Amino acid sequence: MSFFLIFLAIILIGVAVLLGTGVASKVFRRDAPGAMPFDDGLDEPVASLPPVLLPEDPAPSDIDHLRFAVGLRGYRMDQVDQVLDELRDQLAAKDKKIADLGAEVGRLRHAAGQAR
Repeated sequence: MSFFLIFLAIILIGVAVLLGTGVASKVFRRDAPGAMPFDDGLDEPVASLPPVLLPEDPAPSDIDHLRFAVGLRGYRMDQVDQVLDELRDQLAAKDKKIADLGAEVGRLRHAAGQAR
């Protein structure tokens, strides 16, 4: 009989903790059809943190001085993704400019060859 009372007390304490922390409302909530009954437990990015920004024309030293905020499981993914997106766009713009300049050089060489 005493084991049953101990077991019952543990169950009641567990239920009280679930209700007190609000976890039970997340587990048993079904707001919309197809909605996830339990979120992933990760917090949304904190908007009060300053964004990690690169200058318009980053130099290698700018990349060396980048620092990301450390989150629960490492660096904040939103900051890293933002910087990588900016770097991708800037590299694409530089590649396009290099290709355009190469085409211009080829055109000028061709024009200079015909002028002779």
